[in-house]
Amino acid sequence: MAEAAPQHLALPSGLLELCALLGPSRDSLRGPDQVREQMSLKNGVRLPSALDPEVLSIFVPPFVTKEDSQMAGAPCVTPSKTRRRSFRKKRDKPKTEPWKGLPPEDVSVPNGVDLLALPQLCFPGGVYVASEPREDCVHFLVLTDVCGNRTYGVVAQYYRPLHDESCFYNGKAHWEPSWPTACAAGCFVPFAVCVVSKLPYYNALKDCLSCLLTHLKLCKDFEVDNHIKDFAAKLSLIPSPPPGPLHLIFNMKPLQIVFPSRADPESPLIDLDLHLPLLCFRPEKVLQILTCLLTEQRIVFFSSNWALLPLVAECFLAYLRPLQWQHTFVPVLSHQMLDFVMAPTTFLMGCHLDHFEEVSKEADGLILINIDNGSVTCSTDKDVDVPDIPLLAAQTFIQRVQSLQLHHELDLAHLGTSTDLNEGRTRRRAWQQRLNCQVQQVALHLLFSIFREVKNHLNYEHRVFNSEEFLKTRAPGDQQFYRQVLDTYMFHSFLKARLSGRMDAFAQMDLHMQSEEDRFNGMLASPRRPTIEKMASRKSSPLHIAHRRMVVSMPNLQDITIPELPARNSSLRKVDASECSSGSTVLSVTPKPTYTFKIPEIHFPLVSQCVQAYYSDCVALLSKAMSLLAPDSSVLLARYFYLRGAVHLMHGQLLDALLDFQSLYKTDIRIFPADLVRRMVGSLSGPQRAQAERVPELRRLISEVVDKPGEAPKPDDRVKNFELPRKHMQLDDFVKRVQESGIVKDTSIIHRLFEALTVGHQKQIDPETFKDFYNCWKEAEAEAQEVSLPLSVMEHLDKNECVYKLSSSVKTNHGVGKIAMTQKRLFLLTEGRPGYVEISTFRNIEEVRSTTVAFLLLRIPTLKIKMASKKEVFEANLKTECDLWHLMVKEMWAGKKLADDHKDPQYIQQALTHVLLMDAVVGTLQSSGAVYAASKLSYFDKMKSEMPLTVPKTTSETLKHRINPSAGETFPHAVDVLLYTPGHLDPAEKVEDAHPKLWCALNEGKVTVFDASSWTIYQHCFKVGTSKLVLGRAV
Repeated sequence: MAEAAPQHLALPSGLLELCALLGPSRDSLRGPDQVREQMSLKNGVRLPSALDPEVLSIFVPPFVTKEDSQMAGAPCVTPSKTRRRSFRKKRDKPKTEPWKGLPPEDVSVPNGVDLLALPQLCFPGGVYVASEPREDCVHFLVLTDVCGNRTYGVVAQYYRPLHDESCFYNGKAHWEPSWPTACAAGCFVPFAVCVVSKLPYYNALKDCLSCLLTHLKLCKDFEVDNHIKDFAAKLSLIPSPPPGPLHLIFNMKPLQIVFPSRADPESPLIDLDLHLPLLCFRPEKVLQILTCLLTEQRIVFFSSNWALLPLVAECFLAYLRPLQWQHTFVPVLSHQMLDFVMAPTTFLMGCHLDHFEEVSKEADGLILINIDNGSVTCSTDKDVDVPDIPLLAAQTFIQRVQSLQLHHELDLAHLGTSTDLNEGRTRRRAWQQRLNCQVQQVALHLLFSIFREVKNHLNYEHRVFNSEEFLKTRAPGDQQFYRQVLDTYMFHSFLKARLSGRMDAFAQMDLHMQSEEDRFNGMLASPRRPTIEKMASRKSSPLHIAHRRMVVSMPNLQDITIPELPARNSSLRKVDASECSSGSTVLSVTPKPTYTFKIPEIHFPLVSQCVQAYYSDCVALLSKAMSLLAPDSSVLLARYFYLRGAVHLMHGQLLDALLDFQSLYKTDIRIFPADLVRRMVGSLSGPQRAQAERVPELRRLISEVVDKPGEAPKPDDRVKNFELPRKHMQLDDFVKRVQESGIVKDTSIIHRLFEALTVGHQKQIDPETFKDFYNCWKEAEAEAQEVSLPLSVMEHLDKNECVYKLSSSVKTNHGVGKIAMTQKRLFLLTEGRPGYVEISTFRNIEEVRSTTVAFLLLRIPTLKIKMASKKEVFEANLKTECDLWHLMVKEMWAGKKLADDHKDPQYIQQALTHVLLMDAVVGTLQSSGAVYAASKLSYFDKMKSEMPLTVPKTTSETLKHRINPSAGETFPHAVDVLLYTPGHLDPAEKVEDAHPKLWCALNEGKVTVFDASSWTIYQHCFKVGTSKLVLGRAV
């Protein structure tokens, strides 16, 4: 049987996708005399007419072919080019006859690059011959293909004198006259070099092009193509740095060019100055623009500076991260493309300021943003419905922006002048990195304050978002903002990321901002109630309460009164944190340390032997750098492995590349290129595959990425909005609906709830009953949120206690008041002069009875509680509430006893859920049998009385703490593997997180992590795949 042919491997592209030289078409340039004839005179002033631009030359990697490599004696993998379109390039040939066509050559062009539109984008203002030399200029492009994939272009325009024969269209050196003659002719022609990359290296590629222009200005016309091709070949050989702290440095004389990496796999690549919008707009205007983006308006930026259009737009999109703008994004529109702004869909575009009036009159419903004067207006007299951003978030954002130092000169004031160009650039880059980090944190805090509570209304199992309940928790003045944002595609994608557990910057901040108690409660506790600590902080922060009832219109956003705000410094000085009353004003942000790797020189990138030598030098330098690392530098070591693997792959050494990528399993699995490795293995020939199978590490790698199927994509990952049912429900449908509502997750508890709601009826629940139950639950939840205890009462309670239930005002043997129940105790909140009377902790209860006492001719239902430490019995005339309170107290008492016996506090959480479900069932049914129905949920009390579980003495003495890795799940999971790790194992771990941990591998590929110092859940059931986890033992 014939052996299957190996698949062709498409090598990962380097930094360069395409490099092109553009300029006036050859037909529009027929010598200086003809060009001068096209210029008209008006009032004695020469006005040039526009010329037609076109692509003159185009350069696409690879520049060294397979045949060249084989001739050099180097092993080579057979790369297959990705799908590209053909371009007929005009190649320089010796001139045979003036102005005749030249024989074309096919050049493949990457998809996503529209060669018909590229000349217009590289000369968005048109092509005009100048009468005197002009300064070089740079602008930027964002190109999007039909699939929405973006590539990024950097364009450098420069002028050359027009010679007696057309520039760049023939290779004869003797056609060139001297520069003075050209200057005297008064004709300087614009040309542009455009570099296209898959990565948004705005600053780095701008620096590279600036270096190229210094050479192009000095070379002869017939040498221009060679210089650009040599430049493009160098860029194509630079590998893309992996996410992490390692940046690449390349010597592009006279500058050292830095190619930064992404901070982590979930972060975007940032290679621009993020403070640019803060220099162009006041903070209030920045908030307005962010609101327009969040509500997905039709937005057009305007500026007289073409370069600012994409840079400012990209900065605003960076502010939105991790939310992503997924609509049309064309930050540079040439004058031929102005009709794009008439599109009825959502978009973000950029135009020259000269077209402001035209666009404003012709298009309706646009948000027009003038970068030059910092204004935000609407294109029609009728205002676009743009809501106000939430007030408290806006105030904090303005404070923090005003505390930033946006001027580098202030950092240089106390320093001596640098005499080394690259040293000054390094200093500037370090300052910019710090500022970028601060700006990102300010923007992230804004989004976090706006969307933090979204997670409280998500159901992860069924991928449901309860938007109506979320909106009920928003302030009246913020309702319009949230209603518009919640309907956007951007927010829907944000919800998908939350439900998928993506650990992006938002999720990391959420984890960082949570206390241990918040982390536990957010994952497991149901239902949620404010703790005494939060209640106390809420009382001490009247601004937090008041802001919910304040409404400030967008035009008056600049007039927001900020409490105790330091005098605005317009970023001319640093604001000391001591000057601000709130610690939130100044963010203390320290950028993570970064490292650099200097790429070796590429002397002749078009000569195969030199390219092979460059690869060998790269591997040698990377190996040397790895040998010098400290043992605890696994993060940096992983980046070196990744880069060395990429270089081995470009060099055609597949097995060496696979070995390096396999090492990422031991150093940093987050940057493991699974798809690339899978394609590499598929491209191995028979002998190569056999050789790889003989290496244990590669055999294991091949088994992991090829032989085992990956996690199948979910057939439906959309986010559903919670809706009340409209038809009768059987048990399974009822379980799903209750879980979607966020009331209870545990399937066994929902089964008991179903029994309670269907007592004496057919075993199905009608929509009205479910609606009544849901409303009762939510009303009780809302009432608990509004509970406000006097400070004198809160002093008697633990900071993590919550008030779960308050009775009506009743008469007791300790006076008149309301009985309050927390997860720990019962106490009386006396009326008149508010006071606190301890009734009992649940551990101290000895007996609970429901009885009646005589009053005149009446028998009043009374609850009696006997305590172990007191002789006195507590009595409360609860009347109609007596039977329900009797059930609830007995259930909490039984839950506490089980928690103590089994050393497991989660019994208390489950008892609380039973108790509040009882309350909701009674409120729903409102009949004589309601209490009997609620008794179906009295699970622990029945367990205690009917089948008491006695814990053996040996177990009780040995057992210190019982944990439940399946807590918070819909049903129990089997534990496959337990792994204990000591604290301080990871040097990068924060001090507060450096505790010993217990890792519990459950079935279905889930892992729960416990903090082994407190036995609280550190990370709850994150998904690691579909495979069953096993524990391997090193031999």
